[in-house]
Amino acid sequence: MEWKKGYLDVILVPVGFMICMGYHVWLWHKVRTQPLSTIIGTNARGRRFWVAAIMKDNEKKNILAVQTLRNTIMGSTLMATTSILLCSGLAAVISSTYSIKKPLNDSVYGAHGEFMVALKYVTLLLIFLFSFICHSLSIRFNNQVNFLINCPPDDAGVLTPAYVAELLERGFVLNTVGNRLFYAALPLMLWIFGPVLVFLCSVTMVSVLYNLDVVLTPEEKRKAAVDDDDDDQNDGHRCGAV
Repeated sequence: MEWKKGYLDVILVPVGFMICMGYHVWLWHKVRTQPLSTIIGTNARGRRFWVAAIMKDNEKKNILAVQTLRNTIMGSTLMATTSILLCSGLAAVISSTYSIKKPLNDSVYGAHGEFMVALKYVTLLLIFLFSFICHSLSIRFNNQVNFLINCPPDDAGVLTPAYVAELLERGFVLNTVGNRLFYAALPLMLWIFGPVLVFLCSVTMVSVLYNLDVVLTPEEKRKAAVDDDDDDQNDGHRCGAV
């Protein structure tokens, strides 16, 4: 009987999870091979130039560097705090016998047994916990950059702009991973109300993230500009002919 009630959970939830995982594997490959075609790769390149410019003219831009890194740390702190609060709330729900035995709504599709309901909450707890860890490590790296970016020139050649930029990049990578884990928890939160919502939310989220992550490369932008000019010229010729 449990299989008859939970066959949608067994099919739709893994499919939605694989869609999200497949998209992020594709995005990782895109960042590695064509970084300028993604927001992540473009921003990473810009941050390296920013670190080099700040350390080159540190006396005039040291306050700017501290304020910028402070805002980044505040964002990571907010996400880490939100994740750990959600972990605490989910832990309280899991420890409550009433919450496990009485699902929120028995009328939705999917399984509602004690094991399935506990699995939903535990999965959410683990994802929010890993998101908290990633954001905490991101804060650690950004704090290191906050000190090193204002250091005077190093005679030994250790504290170079490349080294500081590498630390900053690690912090932003961990911040990105933490954010993506946090986003991945949204479809799983809808799993409480049924597996159909998980699948629909996963597909919608992938389409939204694709539009936010992918940008045109410089070559594609020039090609698009040339195509627009050709279209404008053709429209002008048609108007002149009329």
